[in-house]
Amino acid sequence: MTAVWTALWVGAVALCAGAAAWLTVGHARGLRRAVLLFGDGGGGDGLGDTGPGVPRWRRWTARAWGRVRSLGREWLCLPPALVLAVLGDSVLSLIGGALAVPLMRRSLRSRGRRRSRERRADGVVALCGTAAGELRAGLQPAQALLVASGATGGLGGTEAAVLAAVRFGGDVPDALRLAAREPGADGLVGLAACWRVAVDGGAGLAAGLDRLEAALRAERERREALRAQLTGAWSTVALLAVLPAVGLLLGWALGADPLRVLLHTPAGWGLLAVGGALEGAGLWWAVRIVRAGEAS
Repeated sequence: MTAVWTALWVGAVALCAGAAAWLTVGHARGLRRAVLLFGDGGGGDGLGDTGPGVPRWRRWTARAWGRVRSLGREWLCLPPALVLAVLGDSVLSLIGGALAVPLMRRSLRSRGRRRSRERRADGVVALCGTAAGELRAGLQPAQALLVASGATGGLGGTEAAVLAAVRFGGDVPDALRLAAREPGADGLVGLAACWRVAVDGGAGLAAGLDRLEAALRAERERREALRAQLTGAWSTVALLAVLPAVGLLLGWALGADPLRVLLHTPAGWGLLAVGGALEGAGLWWAVRIVRAGEAS
């Protein structure tokens, strides 16, 4: 066995050993997750049973399954890297896959924050519309806001503070402005202004909420239209991302061995480093251009 293969198998064994240790050492969190997944842990027949009379292999299986479920999608970068490492007879692919995990985690978290922001913005729109309807049905502003919040969840994680101000006579506009600091909840600033005008000046709150809902809905439609127009730009970014894989496939189709050249020759190492840097810079620049268009 060559030195490269030895290093590859040693790395794979170390990876498996580390994963096994990570699965078995994380006591409480994985166990609680496994109990929620498989049962109440009361000593029955389910895999979630953790009582003293349950076989050890069942407890280990429940704990391991809980840990597997807690893994993020970013770890899916490792299996393709392992396949390329075996095909290319090099550990460089494993190193690249390991480096891609934190980058993918960051990308997934950013996408999750963006979706959460959009859901919160939609909740604010629904909150304004529902509150206006309740006001027209004859409810007082405080009661209408309570009912609308319970029906739409438009206040998000700040719901407790706002509802406490509503119930106990606090400064509702100030609480709404504080809630508007949450990403995507900017529309609550308009709700705070409508509330202040209605309370201080006696203006109709329902009419103000109607106008606010229309403005927020128009903003959302403009954002969706812009996203639709940028679909072609995102397709270009995706095409740029898969071009290296297409080049490798073309090399194989022509009878060459691109992995051997890239992973086992000094010239290939240089090309791999320069190409990876240029690919990363191109993707970063393209994504930045598209995101700037979305932000505008």
